[in-house]
Amino acid sequence: MSAKRQIFVVGNGMTKFEKPGSRDEFDYPDMAKEAVNNALKDAKINYGEIQQACVGYCYGDTTCGQRALYEVGMTGIPIFNVNNACSTGSTALFMARQLVEGGLADCVLALGFEKMEKGSLTPKFMDRTNPMEKHVEVMASVFELESAPFTAQMFGNAGKEHMKKYGTKPEHFAKIAWKNHLHSINNPYSQFQDQYSMDQILNSPMVHKPLTKLQCCPTSDGAAAAIVCSAAFVEKHGLQDQAIEIVAQEMATDLPSTFNEGSCMKVVGYDMTKTAADRLYRGAGVKPTDIDVVELHDCFSTNELISYEALGLCEPGEAGSMVDRGDNTYGGKYVINPSGGLISKGHPLGATGLAQCAELCWQLKGQAGKRQVKGAKLALQHNIGLGGAVVVTLYRLGFPEAASGSLRVVTSPAADMSPEGFRAAPIFNLIQEALMKDGANIVKKVNAVYLFKITEGPNGSEGLWTVDVKNGSGSVKIGGDGAKPNVTLTISDSDFVELAEGRLKPQVAFFQKKLKLAGNMVLAMKLNSVLPPAGTAVSVTQTPANEGFKASSIFKEVEERLRRDGDKIVGKVKGIYLFKVTGGPAGKDAMWLVDVKNGKGAVKSGAGKADCTITISDEDLLKVASGKLSAQTAFFSKKLKIAGNIGLAMKLKEVLPTPGQAKL
Repeated sequence: MSAKRQIFVVGNGMTKFEKPGSRDEFDYPDMAKEAVNNALKDAKINYGEIQQACVGYCYGDTTCGQRALYEVGMTGIPIFNVNNACSTGSTALFMARQLVEGGLADCVLALGFEKMEKGSLTPKFMDRTNPMEKHVEVMASVFELESAPFTAQMFGNAGKEHMKKYGTKPEHFAKIAWKNHLHSINNPYSQFQDQYSMDQILNSPMVHKPLTKLQCCPTSDGAAAAIVCSAAFVEKHGLQDQAIEIVAQEMATDLPSTFNEGSCMKVVGYDMTKTAADRLYRGAGVKPTDIDVVELHDCFSTNELISYEALGLCEPGEAGSMVDRGDNTYGGKYVINPSGGLISKGHPLGATGLAQCAELCWQLKGQAGKRQVKGAKLALQHNIGLGGAVVVTLYRLGFPEAASGSLRVVTSPAADMSPEGFRAAPIFNLIQEALMKDGANIVKKVNAVYLFKITEGPNGSEGLWTVDVKNGSGSVKIGGDGAKPNVTLTISDSDFVELAEGRLKPQVAFFQKKLKLAGNMVLAMKLNSVLPPAGTAVSVTQTPANEGFKASSIFKEVEERLRRDGDKIVGKVKGIYLFKVTGGPAGKDAMWLVDVKNGKGAVKSGAGKADCTITISDEDLLKVASGKLSAQTAFFSKKLKIAGNIGLAMKLKEVLPTPGQAKL
């Protein structure tokens, strides 16, 4: 019943990608230091916060990762060296995410770099089996081997297969290269920033048909880094305004079809890309059409086109039409490789995946300058390495309400403006009393207008209160008041009471998405100056009427069990549960506090401080208590929500009546 941890990227950094040897004093420790320091600066943390590091490179000795990071700091952290062909950078990111998601660390650095030789890639070890041996054998069984570089042959022949199968033309591949070179003009990190005509691309030196030189990625020097952290780390350091959530991430390797079907498209990873992408979409609950911006592995223009279909961005055989429609660039369905891609930005193997990550994070935060994809909300990354491995990753803003420059004011009207029955109403009365006593000083301190949108009130109604601590001595009014607020706060009636009573901190409420903010975030931080002191607000708590709930009989049974065996139950459990029961009579919600921590235990109606909060409908709680629905099934089917101590949630059966014996 453990909940999946949310994972975020809070900092990105990279170097400009360079032609090998063109930049003095640019050895791999130098480039790594530059990229990591840029990422730390972006994240607003120091190197001492990094708990582990995953470092990717393909060309280097065993512990280059350590040597590179020693330039940044020597804190004794675990450093893992990663080599996974051209997908090395995203593999380092994949490992960093797993370390955080698994609870082994709260902040992990993913770093990738490469110092490359000029010219095409060549094997380094001639006295042992080449990992690409089987891939080349399949290609050679379909196309005759030539003297061109092997990677160009493999991806070029995959393009030939697509042309034969679907009628794609060489011009389609050339259009992709033209598009990526055009995109790179606005990327200061790109190795090339030159615009070319279609004729120049088609007539540049032929490397291997249909690929000309300007359709092939260059060798490059460079580094890129990302700082990956947990939700708790984001909250602790107040990084919500820049946190990019890794919504889903999948890695796949070669399948039997790579070698068994005589397909050059599958040799270069079509099936493993499709496998990873399909799993990604299912796991995230999204469709390819939901995506706005993509950074994919265009080591050759043929691979970009083939990947459109493998990633589900279009149907098989329709990639050529997609290119002709311009659905791969600004103004089209997707913007693909706004950075210029590998073809123009460059391809330092270990850094590529993390440079893709950086571009997409910048796009989602609105920091991509002239490359910015307007309104980008969901981003897809695709990084492939032959031999083989592919990593696909889905990103979005982690806290869109907090992202600077993208705040939206909630303006939807409330269903019920009346304060009658709202537990929040007495709190606003206390705020009004405070303003009558000391309004001038509060206004001087705060200088803002707040709109409180209180949800889940009586019969599911909503209420609005405007708290003006900007004009005169301040005021509190029911409704929106017609004035544009500086800050809009949306929170449920019960959570607002907990907030006012000091049992729920504003930062925690925001992080747990119980409190939504829109508007001026600096003024939102002054909320404590507006709310009444916690000790004062406690007296306004009103216990909701729980009459008519099916759950009432369950909690009466729990109370009887505690009278009989409270000592034993408290000894086993040692915790306090808050049950939030929804969907009661007339759609009402109710709360019960079950204390199996103190004395012989107790059951009370209403809210209170708890170690574990259980949210479940009235009907489903009855099913769980009667044994018709297991707690575990209820959790995974999202009928039962848990907050707080998960270990206590596992002891729920010790608290609820024994199925078959309860008088329900």
